[in-house]
Amino acid sequence: MAQAARHQHSLLSFLNTDGKAHPVENTLAAVTALLGVVAFAAGLVTQRDGADLHLLASWAGLAGVLTGGWGQFISATTGERFVLILGLGAAAIGLFLGMAYGGLFGGLLG
Repeated sequence: MAQAARHQHSLLSFLNTDGKAHPVENTLAAVTALLGVVAFAAGLVTQRDGADLHLLASWAGLAGVLTGGWGQFISATTGERFVLILGLGAAAIGLFLGMAYGGLFGGLLG
């Protein structure tokens, strides 16, 4: 008797291309992507409008680069690596823009 194949269609199902659940790796990919978007957006706003968001861009970028690096180290599937690389790139650009316009401590230490 033939059995029908079940397909899971959740929001992050494309990350689990091997059919196994990877909750830690998927969480790191999602957090890296979120931090990358925040850092990139804050860096662009700081660069364009002169707003004082360089602290947010710098710290979110640094956190995104660190979580993305660890996520790359333990990632299990190509989908996870794809999201991690996009998040890492955005976080790095946000980090660089934040560092260029004030840095991690930007006047708080002296």
